Amino acid sequence: MKRYALLITLLAGPALAADWTQFRGQGSTSVSHETGLPVKWSATENVRWKADLPGRGLSCPVIAGGKVYVTACSGYRETRLHVLCFDEATGAKIWERQFAATGPTMCHPTTNMAAPTPVTDGKNVYALFATGDLAAIDADGNLLWYRSLNKDYGGLTNQLGLAASPVLAGNTLLLPMENTGLSYAAGVDVKTGQNKWKVERSRDINWVTPVVVKVGDRIDAAFATSKEITAYDPETGNVRWTHTGITPSQAASPGQAENGVVIVPGHELCALRPGPVGTTPEVLWKTGKVPDGYASPVAYRGRVYALGSVAVDCLDGTTGVSLWKQRVKGKQFWASPVAADGKLYVIDETGVATVIKLGDQPEVLATNALGETVLATPAVANGCLYLRSDQHLYCIGAKK
Repeated sequence: MKRYALLITLLAGPALAADWTQFRGQGSTSVSHETGLPVKWSATENVRWKADLPGRGLSCPVIAGGKVYVTACSGYRETRLHVLCFDEATGAKIWERQFAATGPTMCHPTTNMAAPTPVTDGKNVYALFATGDLAAIDADGNLLWYRSLNKDYGGLTNQLGLAASPVLAGNTLLLPMENTGLSYAAGVDVKTGQNKWKVERSRDINWVTPVVVKVGDRIDAAFATSKEITAYDPETGNVRWTHTGITPSQAASPGQAENGVVIVPGHELCALRPGPVGTTPEVLWKTGKVPDGYASPVAYRGRVYALGSVAVDCLDGTTGVSLWKQRVKGKQFWASPVAADGKLYVIDETGVATVIKLGDQPEVLATNALGETVLATPAVANGCLYLRSDQHLYCIGAKK
């Protein structure tokens, strides 16, 4: 019974089902059960509100309890770090906290220090920056605790930018700190900010966010690098399983299907089914016919959608067989697609969004130009689509 209670605690939380609490939403699926989302918009059409941001960021907005949280960076060499909170209904700024970077800020010009997406449990928001600065703030803007991971451990390198996002497993904040310097994964107690566990990881460029997967009556936290994917016990850091026979992506993150199957992008797109602790997950299918891009795949209604440089590939979720390919307008795709209400939302770096009606044959419903640089994955919550550019946070939805 204790184990069952723990499972419920890990899966449940105060955030509502309609909220979007972490990178790629609940369960890292990029799937929302919202209906009636806008199909057409522009910089002025179907914009419920637009909020100014103090600086750049690749981080996605997260939404819970009527509030929208997002991070940004500004100042000389992006040494000023921001966490902002907006009212979900009006876009009014409720509070802002600022921090001075304590880690290196030199990185590739495409990215910046506000690349990792924050995560919220509905009560607090946990913000990690590419500098290794980590802050826990409550919904009213009060600082609960703060850590400089670079000062704690040193060895952080940031030449190409750190972009992997933290995720929650119950009361454990999972940190993916994999880079070419001191590389590790950690589980942090959300109440104290102290480590529950920390394990060494391979030193390499890696922008991959971990995925929390339900396997029978347990929860696994899976971290991927280009050499392997390994799952840990979120509470102890003990290894649950690992698979070294695949080559995961260093940019796109694993997701999961409705049945707990892990979808791993990389040299080959793979579907893994984890089994008992200590066993290698079963490879249900894999295909090398899907281009390995920056965007993470989406499993939705029995199918898997993968976005390459020019097209969306649709695969059968059970077999991996290709069903169709749909070209989309775009210069470069950094943002991962999101699925909702039978549609796929795809946005390129220039802010051009393509809305595709899904089915046995795809149908492009609209192509919407925002006119601003968008590298962040959209968020969906309570009937609205949230888009984050370098300058603004947009709430796309019919005005009330």
